[in-house]
Amino acid sequence: MTLSLSHALDRVAPSGIRHFAQLADETPGCVSLTMGEPGEDTPAALRQAASDELAAGVTHYAPTCGYSFLREAISAYMRSRGEDYAPEQTIVTNGATEAVFCALATVLDEGDEVIIPQPAFILYEEAALLVRAEPVHLDTAPDAFQIRRESLEAACGPRTKAIVITSPNNPTGCVLDAESLDAVAEAAAARDLFVICDDVYEQLSFSDGFEGFAQRHPELADRTIVVNSFSKPYAMTGWRLGWLAASPEVTEALALVHQYAVCCEASFLQRAAAEALSSDVSAMRESYRARRDRTVQAVQAMGLPLAMPEGAFYAFPSIAELGIGSEEFCERAIREAGVAVVPGTCFGAEGYVRISYSVADDALDEGLRRLAGFVERLRAEA
Repeated sequence: MTLSLSHALDRVAPSGIRHFAQLADETPGCVSLTMGEPGEDTPAALRQAASDELAAGVTHYAPTCGYSFLREAISAYMRSRGEDYAPEQTIVTNGATEAVFCALATVLDEGDEVIIPQPAFILYEEAALLVRAEPVHLDTAPDAFQIRRESLEAACGPRTKAIVITSPNNPTGCVLDAESLDAVAEAAAARDLFVICDDVYEQLSFSDGFEGFAQRHPELADRTIVVNSFSKPYAMTGWRLGWLAASPEVTEALALVHQYAVCCEASFLQRAAAEALSSDVSAMRESYRARRDRTVQAVQAMGLPLAMPEGAFYAFPSIAELGIGSEEFCERAIREAGVAVVPGTCFGAEGYVRISYSVADDALDEGLRRLAGFVERLRAEA
């Protein structure tokens, strides 16, 4: 008998984001605006807390769902934001990546459909394919990257089981408006759908009165699964810490998948994570807002159409008018201009590129200057 691997892998592709980030790393002098990662280091107080735990010998297995003090801190944080989840309804995960995978593996059977509004982070589709479900794309570009009832209804079918939403969005930076959240709620209630909310950028919203799905629609708590992470607001990407929150019945099922996926999270990191939840991220948010404003100004000066990013740290301008595919655009930008951005194809949206403005100010300014020169040369070629 010939050896073979899982056929689920036949439909799964490596991360294009990582590919272009690697191309940038391999190109001497290239300014990389690719990765969705804070340019800042983790605050010193949090690093010290982890160091203290190591020194104290906190190096043994942690409880499967996380230490009680961290789950209590997560619960308190969520309640402060209008989301009522008891500590027992939370699970400490290996970042939001594992949380999303656990959520999809818990609710989807083979052949079930999950709606993914696009543009979207690549993880949702690839994780769905790995659990042998069927991603269904919902193009939000015609509606300014919002979800409208008619388009959502058209995407639903007899096998639809869940929808994944993220707000603020990666890669657009757009925040879902009340009409979008209500459209999702109506579909979830009418069709018995799970709503998986990737809320990793919720603290990096630049709009007053930000409202997420779980906050606006607590009546659907039985079918809402919240994913969150320490990575973005606290500059803790390398720590690989996140969490899940759901109804008691769903949390029990999620914990089973989590237990056999990773067993538990690193014990000596969890005290620092609990401290992070009580820290003030307003300075970091304002720093990103200032970088957003400079990025938007630069992109507008390039003459590229852009929906105003209202959160996260991405801009997603359209390059369709330049008459070049987004992958070719990004490959040439690295080779010819020494600046790296990510093609829209990585997010299911040809004709766009993603600019990450989470980097240091000097790198951002130089990268935008190089990008502007490259766009000008492309226009001259046309």
